[in-house]
Amino acid sequence: MSKRKKEAMDSNAAKVRDEHDVLSTELRYVVPAHFVLKIKSFSLFAKKNMEKYESGEFEAGGYKWKLILYPNGDKSRNGEGHVSVYLAASGMSPFQLGSEIHAVVRLSVHDQTCDRYFTVQGRVARFHALKTEWGVPRYMPLKTFTNPSNGYLVDDTCVFGVEVFVIKSSGVGECLMLKESASYTHEWRISRLSSLGDESFSDVFAAGDHKWKVKLFPRGDLANRGQCLSMYLVLVDANNLASGQKMNVKFILRLKDQNNILRGQQVCTTVWLSSSAMGWGWPTFMPLTTVGKCLMDDSCVIEAEVMVLGTVSKLP
Repeated sequence: MSKRKKEAMDSNAAKVRDEHDVLSTELRYVVPAHFVLKIKSFSLFAKKNMEKYESGEFEAGGYKWKLILYPNGDKSRNGEGHVSVYLAASGMSPFQLGSEIHAVVRLSVHDQTCDRYFTVQGRVARFHALKTEWGVPRYMPLKTFTNPSNGYLVDDTCVFGVEVFVIKSSGVGECLMLKESASYTHEWRISRLSSLGDESFSDVFAAGDHKWKVKLFPRGDLANRGQCLSMYLVLVDANNLASGQKMNVKFILRLKDQNNILRGQQVCTTVWLSSSAMGWGWPTFMPLTTVGKCLMDDSCVIEAEVMVLGTVSKLP
């Protein structure tokens, strides 16, 4: 076959349309995954007046299906002069109690010359008790199909195939609710930092309709004992969050001297908190040697600036 002729054939194939669906086409080298129908002596369909062929059952996506072929066109759906191809749900059991099946269907025919498959795919097909079939009445013109130089019918033999990808909802999803809330700043004044216990907490304060407190390890947490000041923000009412619910919060922790002058660094982050992750912070907020130099009189102010950005919860 000439290159020009083949390109023209491919271009015509890309114009396939169903009366209800705008269809997409592709040329691929992968064998159809779910069912293949090989037909020998295709010309005998016309000679024996066989208008329709219905394949045996096959399973895909947990359901049983059949491939239906009208070798000389489905005249009831304006398929004259074409090969018509359909997928049908087998039996009525899938549609008991008014149920439906939604699936992506790909119908293919083998180009035996180039060893590739001309494949047609439509929008998501909806199968139910009143509509058990989906397909393409004008899948391919008979003149194109029966011309041996095109590769679809060679030695009176052809191969059709189908793939069925059933869409099943997993029931998993989430709802993001953004909050229009201002930031709130809480000051924790400490007269003698060295007198605090190994683990100390600020007073509880409210921000973004939730309760918070600062958790402080003046001499460092267990992993940083004697080396660094450790500081965390804790969501006090985390147990009030629903199962699977998370909160997105932006916060800043600052260390100031008694005159409210920033000493050393301030740290800012945005994190997700939940009933299983109630706090976040910095185990190495500041080296203790630096703390001692910045706070000459052992007094300080720890400032927490908190802004709730939103919440995420599971869809019911």
